[in-house]
Amino acid sequence: MRKSPYNLLLLIICAFSAFNLSAQSNSSGTTTFDFLNFPNSARIAALGGSSLSLPDPDITLTLANPSLISADNHNQIGLSFVDYYSDVNYGSAQFGRTFDKLGSFVGTMQFVNYGTFTRMTNQEINQGTFGANELALNIGWGRRLDSSFSIGANFKGIYSSFDSYSASGLAVDVAGTWHLPDYNFMMSVIAHNIGIQLTNYTTGTTEKLPFELQLAMSKRLAHVPLTFSVVLTNLQNWDLGYESQYSTEVDPFTGEKRKTGGLSGFADELMRHVIIGAELQPFKSFRLQVAYNYQTRQEMKIVDKVSTVGFSWGFGFRVYGFSFSYARATNHLSGSPNYVTITTNLGEAFK
Repeated sequence: MRKSPYNLLLLIICAFSAFNLSAQSNSSGTTTFDFLNFPNSARIAALGGSSLSLPDPDITLTLANPSLISADNHNQIGLSFVDYYSDVNYGSAQFGRTFDKLGSFVGTMQFVNYGTFTRMTNQEINQGTFGANELALNIGWGRRLDSSFSIGANFKGIYSSFDSYSASGLAVDVAGTWHLPDYNFMMSVIAHNIGIQLTNYTTGTTEKLPFELQLAMSKRLAHVPLTFSVVLTNLQNWDLGYESQYSTEVDPFTGEKRKTGGLSGFADELMRHVIIGAELQPFKSFRLQVAYNYQTRQEMKIVDKVSTVGFSWGFGFRVYGFSFSYARATNHLSGSPNYVTITTNLGEAFK
């Protein structure tokens, strides 16, 4: 009897999730290697900064959703750079290759450079400078099981260094995608960062990896070149809300705390999991993106000046076999990171 691909995906996710929970049961409750969840491309950042499920052979989508790895990524290369806050910058380089019997692979190198810091003693004596960097090497694999279902996984080796402190780890992402071309609809289930910390920054201190379960969907309209995307994040943890001095105020009559904006109750809890985006492609070689992240807006806004916090936008165009993408995401009024991505197919660009 042929096994259903849906049951196969469920079995993989459950097995790795069980391994993840057992390996981290004695951790301190914090997470490490959070850079693994940074948006790795301008297109992803423009559409909300999380996993996407789009019917597009864009190699930069595969790091966040390995079930999108396919033969269309053969000989593709993707380079991304992000001018983050202050002196922090990060980026990635990707290359795809397909083998007839083994399936399709994408290799990715991620890096983060936190800049240079001055080492000071308690007596304010300058002892020179030190750096802080993190790195991940990924091997992604994907395979289409039938006309409507594909699976994939990313295997990650992780290294982090902050001055004389360092740590390493291993992680895997597993994903499955359902594609219904007759309805212009796609849906993906992705389990991110299932793994363990191999070596620790300090002796006796083990931290969790930033595990996350996501559901990503997209729907392209039949007669308009417009695709809507919805991503449900952190499905492993329902309550993502918190109170702070910036999100609440004290009622002068009752003395009770009350929210200064946003939704409340069940609606607030639900929307903290939702990222909504849209991509318009009026021409074959040009597209525009915009997205809204409710959780980012509620956590990072300043009540007196909310502005466009939580919104992101971007555009992309293709010329002479090269695709260029740019995005900005307003995560806080202090600034908006700039995302730049270039992709091409080596077999086509240099014919």
